[in-house]
Amino acid sequence: MKELAERMGSRKTAAVLAIQTTVLNSMLGFLYGRGFVQMMPVMLSTITDPLCHSVFDAGIEYCGQKLQLTKSMILHKQIAISSPHLEKIFILSPNVRLEKPECGVKGRYLIEFTQLDIEMRGAGKKEFMGLMEKMVRKTIGEVAHERKREIALLGRELRVPSSPFPVYESKEWRKKLGEEFEAELSKKESTPFWVMDHAREFYDREDEKERGYYHNYDLFYPEGFGEGLSGAERDFEYSVLKRKLVERGQKEEEFGAYMELAKGGHLSKSAGGGIGIERFVRYLCGLEHIREVSPFAKVPGDTFVV
Repeated sequence: MKELAERMGSRKTAAVLAIQTTVLNSMLGFLYGRGFVQMMPVMLSTITDPLCHSVFDAGIEYCGQKLQLTKSMILHKQIAISSPHLEKIFILSPNVRLEKPECGVKGRYLIEFTQLDIEMRGAGKKEFMGLMEKMVRKTIGEVAHERKREIALLGRELRVPSSPFPVYESKEWRKKLGEEFEAELSKKESTPFWVMDHAREFYDREDEKERGYYHNYDLFYPEGFGEGLSGAERDFEYSVLKRKLVERGQKEEEFGAYMELAKGGHLSKSAGGGIGIERFVRYLCGLEHIREVSPFAKVPGDTFVV
């Protein structure tokens, strides 16, 4: 309790929260100004992101029905953006991912966090990546301008990065640097950068001609702060989604309404991504561990007081 009281009473915590406020105001204002429509988050559902790594189950029983706490709103975003009346949407979405305890020492994992989820109907990866670069650059610039006192208190220096950001292909750099190539690139870079082509979830678009190449992209922060945004163009045709579920050993019935809509031809081409708010704030503040972002941060493996 003493540690919690000290954290709540510190100038550092107040500075971090002030910077977070500017981050949210800047990013949401950026999207509002470009005609995006805001949706409210889905926190319980029969379907959620399967993720490409193992986590503990976060399901509950309610009136005889199994519901999942939202790991991300990817499936709901794809369903929503298929409306002919919606072109650009975003959600400030709480996510719960019960990560394994060993993730806690890495400094960038929380079991509950907030993601700014964005989706654009008919878009491709270049359009989405370009938009995100503008948003990130605008936000860094506004934090640097509006929060000079807080940045100084944290001993941080911020510089608005140039655009376009560097782009790395995952297969090429895995061969050069090994399985930890992303961490190595993050340490050596001085500007945000993209890593392309990850073999992961069934909804990330696989190239029709070059099987095994995926039209997805992750944004990484420099100085060793690691991945901050994950996104992709989406596969939406039933036959393709079905094949990929089979290849991954997943069951179609686990994705119920989503797959039924795909079978009926009701999903659309889109591209999008989700940027973690806490990770972005940690990078901007230059914090050693993500637990410093929030007074109530829940780090994998920790014992929680509140």
